[in-house]
Order: sequence, then structure tokens, then C-alpha cells
Amino acid sequence: MYQTVRGLIIRSVDYKEADKILTVLTDTRGCLTVKARGVRRKGSRLKAAAQLFALSQMTLYEQKGRATLHEAQVLEAFSGLQTDIGKMALASYFAEVLGTEAEDAPMDADVQRLALNCLYALANDLCEPRVVKAAFELRYMQLSGYAPDLTGCAVCGREDPVLPVALLESGNVRCHGCALPGSVGKQMPISAAVLQAARYILSCDLKKLFSFRLPPDDLERLGKVCEAWLLACMERGFRTLDFYKSVGETP
Repeated sequence: MYQTVRGLIIRSVDYKEADKILTVLTDTRGCLTVKARGVRRKGSRLKAAAQLFALSQMTLYEQKGRATLHEAQVLEAFSGLQTDIGKMALASYFAEVLGTEAEDAPMDADVQRLALNCLYALANDLCEPRVVKAAFELRYMQLSGYAPDLTGCAVCGREDPVLPVALLESGNVRCHGCALPGSVGKQMPISAAVLQAARYILSCDLKKLFSFRLPPDDLERLGKVCEAWLLACMERGFRTLDFYKSVGETP
């Protein structure tokens, strides 16, 4: 059976002499494992479509639960990622997070859109990588059903918490006076500006995802809390995140 999907390559592994096994983030079916036969041979018509981070209109042949790449037309290659190791490392972190989704499982249609917006912003220098990273982490949590509750203090209900503190494991915010005593490492002081930026990321149209501004110190706090929330939510680390930090986070 043949099926057409719009797919983004988020993982590519060499297989046998000339094949590749691809993890494809699709627009309609979540993540799929796809075999790309002969794409490592010189002159393969599918070579470009099998490259990491390539977005293509793909025709897949599926039989007995296995998918093979039959035809593909590249829509976007995000070539700007190839020129900077920091950008490539950050994009690889996004891909590893996205790859945690179960194969062929239901997924919010905006997950692929989020990934594409973030890769485009990185590849074309639309804003600081730190902005893209924080926005990806927080919005991905929302699309996966794990967004932190930022509506107000989880204890007193105050809409604008006084000296807000982010609770990492419970995924909410509290006033400084309502925070848990002795919970160092499980909570993180933020600021009113960081809280407003996080609320914006969760609620804005994806087209305007990066249209917030913060002074450097608050941007650093936003980055730390978004990362901490994501890692606490997923209960795991990411090898690519460690690598991104080892090559130096691009300011």
C-alpha cells in the first residue's frame, strides 16, 4: 500500500551496504521508521531526501507493518544548520526529544510545525539560539500534554506571584513565601518577566513563537527553567543536550 506524507528526517542511520534507516516525523502519523534503499549510492535520486533534517513530500510503500521510501521531493533542507556546530548540536537535541514519541502513535499536528519553525529560525539566524531552545522545550511540553501550570501561585492563587519560584517536579509556580522550604534543586527562583515570557510561549500563535524579548539575565533564567521542566517531565537526560553544552551554547 502506498501513502503520501510530509516527513522531516530526525534520525538517519546507515544500514547494510547502501541503505539507511530513517526516523521520520510526519504531519499526520507521528514518528515512523522508514527504510531508504540504496540512498548511499552515488547518483541515488532519493539521496537528498534521506539527509538529516530534510523535509520532503514522501511516498511510502508499506507492507506488513514496514515502510520503505519510494519517492520523495525535498521541500526544505535547512542547509544553514550545516555551517555551525552549535546550531547542528541544538537541532540534534530537538530531534532526540522528538524521537521519544512512540512510533505511529497519535501526536498533535503542531508538533511537526513546531519542529520546522525552530529549525528554520536556527538555520536562518532569525533569533538567538537560546530563545529557540527555550521556546521549543516549553511549547513541546504543552503539545505533549505536560505543560507546567503558570496561571498563578499554586498555593495562594495569586495571578502574579510575589518573587515567583518555579517548582520543577510538580510543574507549577508559587510565590516566594509559598515555596517549599528545604527543596533546593527541586525549585528555581525566576522573575515576573520570565513568568510572562513562559506564559507567552504557551499561548501564542506558533508563527509568533519567538516574538518575545528579555534582558540577558532573564533570558538565561528562562532557558534554565524550561530545560529543567522538560527534563523533570520526561524523567531522563539527553546525550545531544550534553553535547550541545560541551561545544558551547551559542549566546
